[in-house]
Amino acid sequence: MAKGESITQWSKTEDTSVRQRKICSTAGQTASTNLLRDNNCPTAGLLSKNDTRSSNGTAAQRPSRGQVRWGPLHLVLLVLVMGMSFSTRLYKITEPPHVCWDETHFGKMGSYYINRTFFFDVHPPLGKMLIGLAGYSTGYDGTFPFLKPGDKYEHHNYWGMRGFCAMMGSFLPVFCYLIVMELSQSHTAALITATLLIFDTGCITISQYILLDPILMFFITAAVLSMVKFNQQMCRPFTASWWLWLILTGVNLAGALGVKFVGLFVILLVGLNTVWDLWRLLGDLSLSLEEIAKHFLARVLGLILLPFLLYITIFLVHFVVLNKSGPGDGFFSSAFQSRLIGNNLHNASMPEYLAYGSTITVKNLRIAGGYLHSHWHLYPEGVGEKQQQVTAYLHKDYNNLWLVHRRDENKSQSGTPDLVRHGDIIRLEHKETRRNLHGHLHEAPLTRKHFQVTGYGINGTGDTNDLWQVEVCGGREGDLVKVLRSKVRFLHRATGCVLFSSGKTLPKWGWEQGEVTCSPYLKETPSSQWNIEDHINPKLPNISLSLLKPLFLEILLESHIVMIRGNSGLKPKDNEINSKPWHWPVNYQGLRFSGVNDTDYRIYLLGNPVVWWLNLASFGLYLSMVAVASIALQRGFSLGHKRREHCRVLQREGGLLLLGWLLHYAPFYAMGRVLYYHHYIPAMLFSSMLTGITLDILLKSSDLLLCPPYCDWLERVGRMVLLFAVLYSFYLFHPLSYGMTGPLAHEPGSAMAGLKWMDTWEF
Repeated sequence: MAKGESITQWSKTEDTSVRQRKICSTAGQTASTNLLRDNNCPTAGLLSKNDTRSSNGTAAQRPSRGQVRWGPLHLVLLVLVMGMSFSTRLYKITEPPHVCWDETHFGKMGSYYINRTFFFDVHPPLGKMLIGLAGYSTGYDGTFPFLKPGDKYEHHNYWGMRGFCAMMGSFLPVFCYLIVMELSQSHTAALITATLLIFDTGCITISQYILLDPILMFFITAAVLSMVKFNQQMCRPFTASWWLWLILTGVNLAGALGVKFVGLFVILLVGLNTVWDLWRLLGDLSLSLEEIAKHFLARVLGLILLPFLLYITIFLVHFVVLNKSGPGDGFFSSAFQSRLIGNNLHNASMPEYLAYGSTITVKNLRIAGGYLHSHWHLYPEGVGEKQQQVTAYLHKDYNNLWLVHRRDENKSQSGTPDLVRHGDIIRLEHKETRRNLHGHLHEAPLTRKHFQVTGYGINGTGDTNDLWQVEVCGGREGDLVKVLRSKVRFLHRATGCVLFSSGKTLPKWGWEQGEVTCSPYLKETPSSQWNIEDHINPKLPNISLSLLKPLFLEILLESHIVMIRGNSGLKPKDNEINSKPWHWPVNYQGLRFSGVNDTDYRIYLLGNPVVWWLNLASFGLYLSMVAVASIALQRGFSLGHKRREHCRVLQREGGLLLLGWLLHYAPFYAMGRVLYYHHYIPAMLFSSMLTGITLDILLKSSDLLLCPPYCDWLERVGRMVLLFAVLYSFYLFHPLSYGMTGPLAHEPGSAMAGLKWMDTWEF
């Protein structure tokens, strides 16, 4: 062969080789893209030649492998779960016929909605609104006082409110069954979960009374179910079902947060899931940036804007319904109170700006800070100087009235009085006793390092310790003091301290009113801020207070500030039973709902110990199984399709449930407020779902130990033993939920004899 022919032949061969390499490279990239798509899309591998794809390369209008098909067996099991759940929750719903535990709070708040009476609570309003609506719809007239636990309901229709809460609680096993079914595609795992929750005495008890917890958990589980269903629609984006589950997720998030701030935990769970979902979409090279932007905006709309608007709407309805003055007035600012019918500030008129010679009342801005108050009684011997008491009083009273004077005069002015401005030095004279508001360096009655505040002088004549400098918060020299709206501080000229409401309650010698001190710590806080509420001065023109009413957004912001402060202020009282977070998973100590002796109808909130301890053991089992599965996958062991699917469920779906449990449990370790046993129930739902998946995969892995048919027998026996253990333990402990009378557990003849397995249980 000639040299030129050889070169030509080599060139042709090289070109062919390059083309082949390019084809192989392109095919490899296509395979890689398809593999990525297959890993992310449940429908991968199921498409036939006639299947269509959507614009982003995913399957369109096809049922996915990750979705539950509603066959006859599934429907029968779902109906069975619903029937058992509703029957266990609605059984003996009217017993006992008296107020139990926190029904005294939430039943009363339901009555307030029916009567349109304003009240204060540390939780958002949706749960109480629904309780009030349930009572109103079933004939309850809102007249029962709900004074204390043990009060008889008598002829009042309380069953509607209890029944509504029980129905909301009845959906919990149903929703958890559906969640586990969607995640694991296993009827067995879903049934194990439903069985654990249906026959748990703690879940039954918390669902049968007028409480917020069943309503809260309804929205939490509904949000998780909607999120899981939405995840299953990933291969059919922007279809009707995709939008439906996205919107339902947002609606349920708003509902959870609208009942309690604990709803923030499920919002965080959905948020983390959404971030991961968007990150996955960003890695899908078949999607354009425009399509990724559409996905992002859809989630912003469905999971942020929609819940936010619904949450705001809840408060809008709350403020519209509760338009009458009530027991919650004193927790809010004077401007807020002016919008409530029946309040002395409603439709009132007074001078707009504070002036010398005016008669005023001064209200502290802390929660339940009260009015600046004095009376004829003196501080007792040994408590600072034995001078007239100055306190904070929660109620409107003639002894709350003070006269505003210049620093160097007591005579009344002729003509139009001068207005008080930022930086002015004034003297406040108590109208009834004619003594001045006075501070000195003696220690305050209760708050160490604070100074005592007293009433001093005769007929307004005192000394230099009666002088206070007016400071408008955020104001400048010369700014006027507006009634209702201005936040004011009073700085004591002689000592440099600031007038302060500590929130502490004085002993009986102080008539159990609030302590007022002079604080040397000058940082601006609600405890050191005051506003002028009543303002009487016949020499000044009056304006209608309707002109000073706050806007809706101001009311909304104030209500959240008050709720957050109130929540953080829930500290354990002396001798009050509370629990610690580590108590909860081990079922260490329950909570008495009703009854203390052998003649009372006793209800005790305690989880079924077999269920709770099984959940606790399953955590260790789950972590061990995940570790083994991860090592096997990393080492490339040949596991088979079925075993690989089990590993995937453990790692992904089990990990999601473990994250849900952590988010609803771990934050309580950082909380300083008082905690109770029932705070763990939402986390317990996630642990029960994780137990269902873990035990199901464990039983299905029996073929690792035995050969067929023995492995099948072992699996069936394991299921039967589990079912028997749960049912029998429920039979033993069901009196805790449905009530018991007679001897206590440690006495002979008791229905709970021999069942006090832990000394900390108090039934």
